[in-house]
Amino acid sequence: MAIIHYANDMSHIQIVYYSSGDSTHRLAEAIQEGAAEYGHARLLRILPQHIQHGRYPIQAFADELQDASAIIFGSPTFMGGPAAQFKAFADASSANWCRQAWADKIAAGFTIGGNLNGDQQCTLAYFSTLAAQHGMLWCGLDIAAGYSPEGLNRLGCQLGATAHSPDGKLHPSDLATAHHLGRRVAGLANRMRAAALKKEQQT
Repeated sequence: MAIIHYANDMSHIQIVYYSSGDSTHRLAEAIQEGAAEYGHARLLRILPQHIQHGRYPIQAFADELQDASAIIFGSPTFMGGPAAQFKAFADASSANWCRQAWADKIAAGFTIGGNLNGDQQCTLAYFSTLAAQHGMLWCGLDIAAGYSPEGLNRLGCQLGATAHSPDGKLHPSDLATAHHLGRRVAGLANRMRAAALKKEQQT
């Protein structure tokens, strides 16, 4: 796979997710749209056919993940945690863990469930633990539930973006919250990138 080069003044956001249907994918697209306001945002959808013998071929995407300023993890919540397909990706990332190759990158997460709660917080906690394993910097939401004029974060989760879809339809607020999370992560990545470049110029 060819190495992808990005402009120094733009962040590169990689959105890694599994979607069993369309709902999680639409959340990923909303995050991509938000992140694109500040930089380059790419979707890396985990597909069942990618997984062989329970493992995800993460080396095929090593350059994209290594070049990322931030990685946003996503999965529907199944039985109180992320889908097995996402876990295959997480397990395969252990090679990067050994080298701490993703250290100091920004991380964030999103999930969706069929119930208002449905233990979605557990999925986000799993994502944040995965990020901590890699030495990444976790970025949650900066919106207190009930205090946004646009009705963002209606489910009141600060750890990441959550959505409730009992019938496969997404609430506009959940899509807007996902968009906000993408924008927030990319904006923060840009500020960190600018600060690092300024520090390099001063030394």
